[in-house]
Amino acid sequence: MNFLVIGLGSMGKRRIRLLQKNLKTIDVFGVDTNVERANNVQNEFGITIFESITDAIDTVKFDAALVCTSPITHENIILECLKYNLNVFTEINLINSYYNRIIQEADSKNLKIYLSSTFLKRKEIQFIRQECADQPITYRYHAGQYLPDWHPWESYKDYFVSNKLTNACREILAIELPWLISCFGKVEDIKVFKTKISSLEIDYDDTYQLLMQHCSGVIGSLTVNVVSRVAKRDFEVVGEQCQLSWDGTPNGLYVFEQDTKAMTQVKLYDSHEHLESYTKSIVEDAYLEELKEFVKYLTQSDFVPEYSFEQDYSVIEVINRIESQL
Repeated sequence: MNFLVIGLGSMGKRRIRLLQKNLKTIDVFGVDTNVERANNVQNEFGITIFESITDAIDTVKFDAALVCTSPITHENIILECLKYNLNVFTEINLINSYYNRIIQEADSKNLKIYLSSTFLKRKEIQFIRQECADQPITYRYHAGQYLPDWHPWESYKDYFVSNKLTNACREILAIELPWLISCFGKVEDIKVFKTKISSLEIDYDDTYQLLMQHCSGVIGSLTVNVVSRVAKRDFEVVGEQCQLSWDGTPNGLYVFEQDTKAMTQVKLYDSHEHLESYTKSIVEDAYLEELKEFVKYLTQSDFVPEYSFEQDYSVIEVINRIESQL
């Protein structure tokens, strides 16, 4: 199969690297309008780079496109790919106003559209979901990292987090809410407190405190911010028969053992891949699992991915509710 990776920034390069290393029967090509970035990727990975999607389509017959550009650009790029009869894998979108259109367009052409939600592929999330099933529990969660540290190689003013429509807190919520909802059910009620406490040059709140009630009856508190100088994923479940904690890393999951009356580490990985340029909670294994699932989606007619545009539409509606509350 031939895959076209559109957008050769950090996510585009990650997808190329994982495909080349692990799915070697797939030939990878790239598109980027940034000449310097295109040249760097061509030299690093040895792939053919095109200046536009049109140029690529005119040269190679592609089976799928991976949309790895800024979220604000996804709508037009996905629609262009569907116009050219390409199956589509897309990174987080953050905006859902066009979802119905692309769902209908893909259905009308019998094309597959796949949406990334990487944390659903983490073994820790799968363990938490199973451990907490049908248990009367509450949870608290803090997810945050100082915005200038997200992309140390560039200013936060120069990429999508500077745009209020695709802001950094919105991105964190779009990463965390899908797995929280998968574990505890849809959000039925939510109380929101938000403010700006930093000197960051952004036109949106940098700190959110949320109190959420899920359809399962589970109540949880979620803190999201882009101010924490220490990158944080700090999750704790409290219940009479179920207590666990997780710091977001592969080695940071602990459960309370009734026999020993102590928290015991849960070991889910024999090994895992981590890039030093990212925080310890970011492991490459989950990104690879998404690519494997996408290939399975393309090659097996009866296979249904874990996460869908329909599910993401509902998640983004929750985020819209959060942002709209005064």
